[in-house]
Amino acid sequence: MRFTDKVVVVTGAAQGIGAVVAQKIAAEGGTVVLADRSELVREVCAELTAGGVQARYFLCDLETHAGASGLMAYAVAEFGRIDILINNVGGTIWVKPFEHYQVEEIEAEVRRSLFPTLWCCHAVLPYMAERQAGVIVNVSSIATRSINRVPYAASKGGVNALTASLAFEAASKGIRVVATAPGGTEAPPRKVARNPNAQSAQEKVWYQQIVDQTTESTLLKRYGTLEEQAAPILFMASDDASYITGVVLPVGGGDQG
Repeated sequence: MRFTDKVVVVTGAAQGIGAVVAQKIAAEGGTVVLADRSELVREVCAELTAGGVQARYFLCDLETHAGASGLMAYAVAEFGRIDILINNVGGTIWVKPFEHYQVEEIEAEVRRSLFPTLWCCHAVLPYMAERQAGVIVNVSSIATRSINRVPYAASKGGVNALTASLAFEAASKGIRVVATAPGGTEAPPRKVARNPNAQSAQEKVWYQQIVDQTTESTLLKRYGTLEEQAAPILFMASDDASYITGVVLPVGGGDQG
């Protein structure tokens, strides 16, 4: 019960890693605010509240600062504080060699995988600084060294730099800032696809290349599970990691990213 009496905001909580993290935090006594721009987050929240968990959901677009600041204000209005923020929004939209990306696609990748974490960190800091306590866990990626997703890699590299730099600033305010870097992860098909368009034959080839590269890069020669990604996030968020800040923990079966 590591999260008893803790108020935890989890972004990207409608499905995948974010949903599992929210469920596991709730199972360990946490009060959770689930954020997503998909209506599916209502269902995850309803499952938690049906089990007696203190939970709320907040629909927002975290690619905007207004969405991030609205989320933090809502969480504080509902529960009085934010003890832990888990930034889980992100994910590559297109998979192809860099020269095939259009300018607007590059911008969209950065908006998806860097700005939600940047904005949420900025928006939560005043609340945590006021209490001189808090934990921020950013979900990055080992794909900072990978093929066919350079804009996504650059975005997650930014998340890593944000984590390291903000940890320096925030330590004096009693705030820890850490990150995990998931590797390839087996998950059910997404209910809301990042790219709603069907893949062309060439795009399928490019996608298979990242699957092959991901598997070959890991010492364990397999993808991880959602539970294997959630567990390190919970550890980093908990008081078990109270003397850890400013680091990015690779969770890729031995692939360091």
